[in-house]
Amino acid sequence: MNGKKWMQRFIETHGHQPRVLVTGGSSGMGLEYARQLAVMGCNLLLVSNQENELLKASEALKRDGIQVKTRFQDLAQDRSADELFAYCQNEHLQIDILVNNAGMFFFEELTPENEAKALTMMRLHTFAPTRMSILFGEEMKRRGYGHLINMSSMAAQLPCPGITIYAATKAYLKSFGKSLYFEMRPYGVGVTTVCPGAIATPLYKLKPNLLRAGIKIGLIGTPQWLVRKALKGMMRKKRVVKPGFMNVYLPPLVAILPHGLVDRIWRKFK
Repeated sequence: MNGKKWMQRFIETHGHQPRVLVTGGSSGMGLEYARQLAVMGCNLLLVSNQENELLKASEALKRDGIQVKTRFQDLAQDRSADELFAYCQNEHLQIDILVNNAGMFFFEELTPENEAKALTMMRLHTFAPTRMSILFGEEMKRRGYGHLINMSSMAAQLPCPGITIYAATKAYLKSFGKSLYFEMRPYGVGVTTVCPGAIATPLYKLKPNLLRAGIKIGLIGTPQWLVRKALKGMMRKKRVVKPGFMNVYLPPLVAILPHGLVDRIWRKFK
């Protein structure tokens, strides 16, 4: 099913254009979700802790027939999900699709010096999407329709040094989403967990020439390609979307690496 047919069916069934909440919607993958959903005809609520980027995204995404609202908020704070839900309630914004996309990344050995950064990642990748899925998901259950998209990662299958917290939190998101799929399914609510490999976004802070090279040889995907796959999976109410050959071959290869070789590789990159 393509986006236009899905949109037509949604409007015919529910009598309104869907509104999508995209966390981390001011840049990278979140902004690409917003672009493609705007083209489909969805109303948008973009949430981010990047205030200037939010304003730019809002201006760039404005199209005839859709609304683009923004909310400047740090979702790594303890009560951020509850505050965001209360904002939507107060503004009478019904969320039909929730894209839990906000995230962060760092490649470092876990130490007391970066513990605060690690804790922020844990809150952003685990607590915030869990709480938001509960709050907005309960509304969707009562209505009998809706969609949740949780952005995990291929790293969920790659517990490697340097990405200790990142891989662990993404593994949580994958397990959480796969289980929640069955809990929400009887209520007509879809839950799709997306597990991409490396994607060419600012998240990984790679040099432009390395990004271009990775895309050219197929090791790195583009946000446009990934979001198309993710939205197609959502429209089909797929449980998990794992696009790309890297998802097939890399995790089993890493799993069989001898521990001594992993030690040597880590010492080199460290």
